[in-house]
Amino acid sequence: MMGWGYYGLMGGMFGMMLIPLALIGVTIYAIIKLTGNNNMRGGRSYDNSLEILNERFVKGEIDEEEYKRKKEMLLKR
Repeated sequence: MMGWGYYGLMGGMFGMMLIPLALIGVTIYAIIKLTGNNNMRGGRSYDNSLEILNERFVKGEIDEEEYKRKKEMLLKR
């Protein structure tokens, strides 16, 4: 009867270490996905908002006064 021997013991130790590592990896992945990774890209969060504001001004959807007021609000963040 051979039993588990050396390889069985090492497989068990590997398995016991693999589960916590996998849980840590899943936790980190979930945190990144839930918080959004806009700040991880090196850009500022208002960049997209500013682009949308510029497009609305160019299309004539908002007047110059509203554009300046909203732009100032975005840049204050």
